[in-house]
Amino acid sequence: MRTGSLASFPMKILHGIALLSAIVPSLPAFAQSPALVEDAATLRDAALSDSLAWDITEQLTTEIGPRQAGSDAEARARDWAVARLKALGFANVRVETFEVPWWERGTAKASVIAPYPQPLTLTALGNSAATPSKGLTAEVVAFESLDALRAAAAASIRGKIVFVTHRMTATQDGSHYGVVGAIRRSGPSVASKLGAAAILIRSIGTDNHRVPHTGSQSWADGATPIPALALANPDADQLERILKRGKPVTVSLEVTARAAGKRMSGNVIAEVPGRDPAAGVVLIGGHLDSWDEGTGAIDDASGVAITTAAAKRIMDAGQPLRTIRLVWFGSEEIGLFGGAAYREAHRGEKHHVMAESDFGADRVWRYQTSVAPEALPSMRRLGAALAPLGIVAGGKNGDASGSDISEIQKLGIPVIELGQDGTRYFDLHHTADDTLDKVDPQDFRRQVAVMAVLAYYLAESPQALPRVVRKTP
Repeated sequence: MRTGSLASFPMKILHGIALLSAIVPSLPAFAQSPALVEDAATLRDAALSDSLAWDITEQLTTEIGPRQAGSDAEARARDWAVARLKALGFANVRVETFEVPWWERGTAKASVIAPYPQPLTLTALGNSAATPSKGLTAEVVAFESLDALRAAAAASIRGKIVFVTHRMTATQDGSHYGVVGAIRRSGPSVASKLGAAAILIRSIGTDNHRVPHTGSQSWADGATPIPALALANPDADQLERILKRGKPVTVSLEVTARAAGKRMSGNVIAEVPGRDPAAGVVLIGGHLDSWDEGTGAIDDASGVAITTAAAKRIMDAGQPLRTIRLVWFGSEEIGLFGGAAYREAHRGEKHHVMAESDFGADRVWRYQTSVAPEALPSMRRLGAALAPLGIVAGGKNGDASGSDISEIQKLGIPVIELGQDGTRYFDLHHTADDTLDKVDPQDFRRQVAVMAVLAYYLAESPQALPRVVRKTP
């Protein structure tokens, strides 16, 4: 554990509850209802000995394993989730299906042919095309950034393999991912439109392991699909060093990836029914699918487990004012399809607020908000409840979002974002190293307690949160 003592954590929760009641006497005090007293004890137990989140993560990653969007494994995971959520006592458990494009990874091999023959370690990016059946051999041309690639003359690229170099920096909030990630998301289409035969990028990750990072990218209008691959970071370093020798560099690629029509995906939904159906829904969740390289423990079995364990704690404590809706989103990794499908299926319902867990299993260190200005006093009261847990307010109002909930957020629904420590997240993200052993059990239990406090406050607070003014999609 990085900070504090797990043994002292339950007292911090109770202190936060007492502080909230003292600061805001007009709110129902947590200790005034037997059900809420019981819930405080449940939160306390969650911090000390919660095993449900670990059990869900262990079972999902062991019994199902990788859960690529649209795959048979993702379908098995939905069936598994329905059975598990029903067994836990949740209400209205169901699957809402939708179609997604299906892409098969196949195999990917690469070698430097000249001037210094040697193999390279890499993986295909989502929606990569295949090479010709006999492979592809071409000269490599390197660019230090996506902007440099965009500015290049097509004549210097046509028929060659583009290599985009860059470095991603580890940050607590993961903010560099948005900047560097554009190389993965847009680079293949830019290279294709300039006539490149293929594109290699340095993995979007902060590790120095010989394990490449996959991830999604979609072909822009006018871009012909080409082989698009990510080199493991040490291999990207190696290719850079070879290029700096000043001799022409030739690389051979063999890639069998292909698009293969449509498959079915779906969102798994379960609820803790509220006392007042008209008070709106508190939505919490994560995404069920994962990339196929690892077992998706960090991204995002841990997220669905954290939110499920928190909802279970609240359900066992008594019936909350508002319905808490748990959503295990499908097909997040390939383009936020689960969030978009939920938005369209539920746009007519009243949602009070949303929160998501999709940034690993390490400790929560801050919260952010995206609420209407008139709701900020209520958020300060929420901050008072979270502060004793070592969580601070961060950024400006409007910064909070998530992956799948960003699609639903377009309807103007308020969002509270719990910021997990992302310092090591991009060492593991979208790699074969995303496995159960990377989950810290103590930080995991803390996350369950924090999410339970947050969801409980949002479900019980008598103040309705107004919509945030946004453009409706």
